[in-house]
Amino acid sequence: MADAETLSGSSPAGRSAGKTVRGTTTIADGVVATIAGIAVRETDGVHSVGRGPAKAVGAVTGRRSGSSGAGRVVKVEVGEKEAAIDVDVEVEYGIPIHELADRIRAQVKDAVETMTGLDVVEININVFDVHIPDDDDDDEDDGDRSAPRVR
Repeated sequence: MADAETLSGSSPAGRSAGKTVRGTTTIADGVVATIAGIAVRETDGVHSVGRGPAKAVGAVTGRRSGSSGAGRVVKVEVGEKEAAIDVDVEVEYGIPIHELADRIRAQVKDAVETMTGLDVVEININVFDVHIPDDDDDDEDDGDRSAPRVR
């Protein structure tokens, strides 16, 4: 969890302008995970975020990555002023993965830093699958699947 001192004036969280402290703001890890997860999902070329049960839970719970539990689809480590983020993604077929990874990193960094004032120092992206759209036209030729394929 991140604790940032809130200063009088409009200084971003965690940055000191030499003014008196009015209090602290605490940002939970789940908040950062939710922001990052939304930013990843909004990146063109990402088919889905998370895998297995975590992916299913994300779909059922409104695709919220910040939900509690071991099935979280975005993992974060938040310090006092910095955050590191790990995410598993399935990408669309035909998208250059190295370019997509750069776009994901830029989008997540921008979203998290803008909303929290934390410095994102690391974003690890694990591409675990490529989504290939179904070809429904090929099924028309198959006909009866119980018939032997060879004679």
